[in-house]
Amino acid sequence: MKARITWDSPALWLIAMMLVPPVVLAATKQVYTVDSDRWTSEYDDYFRKYTKRYFGPNFDWRWFKAQGIAESALKPKASSHVGAQGVMQIMPATFEEIKAANPHFTHVEEPRWNIAAGIYYDRMLYKKWSDKVAVTDDRLAFTFGSYNAGLGNILNAWKRAGRVEEPGEQWRKTAPHAPSETRGYVERIRELMGEG
Repeated sequence: MKARITWDSPALWLIAMMLVPPVVLAATKQVYTVDSDRWTSEYDDYFRKYTKRYFGPNFDWRWFKAQGIAESALKPKASSHVGAQGVMQIMPATFEEIKAANPHFTHVEEPRWNIAAGIYYDRMLYKKWSDKVAVTDDRLAFTFGSYNAGLGNILNAWKRAGRVEEPGEQWRKTAPHAPSETRGYVERIRELMGEG
């Protein structure tokens, strides 16, 4: 005699309970955008000021706040296992290079100068992509990808992707060739901006 499983069967309910929670959790995943009260606004003036200084007055400063959230959840005392520090997770050696061009940037641990250095470095990377990537959103993705994985790694990914001429498609076609951590990092910033 075969056992018959019906909706009132304990076995079916057990199977259903094992399957439902992941689906429910996935459907209810909360994404807190950069404008959410979840994130401190304590450093917003720095993000505004240094975005305006290095990217101009019409550039949306929230992109860099989103990057700070992705880097450290805006924690000024954050430190990575490789030694990156602060809100923007700047390596001390990189900070020293940036400081050579900006002697008034005093300490990597100080949120103001950490944020300023991070945005300054973003500007350097953004300029490096200007002759290759025309669309601003794509160029930002390449900038953030380079910030995370290093310019050389993202240049290699761009080369492996081949010539991508379609505006707005360059990062999407290059991303599969970038490190998976970097793809997640860029996607996280876009999600924080409500574009994920």
